[in-house]
Amino acid sequence: MTDTPAELDVWAARLVQALGLPADFVVDVPVVLDLARDAAHGVARPAAPLTTFLVGYAAGLAGGSQVELDRAVATATALATADPE
Repeated sequence: MTDTPAELDVWAARLVQALGLPADFVVDVPVVLDLARDAAHGVARPAAPLTTFLVGYAAGLAGGSQVELDRAVATATALATADPE
């Protein structure tokens, strides 16, 4: 996904502020949307919000760096898009 609707960027910025996340925190909205899409299509539609929540939670517990977030996203994407055999 390459295009992010402007309202999602605005919402993400508002939510980051309301949640008290660091001022320099930037949400990679396309990555989140791609992850949600992969979970929704590879597992089931309700898996999208569940997957994005669990990935964020796991990355946070692991330290919250970009490396931990990338690792959690890669793990969830691989699992969601794997052949269930």
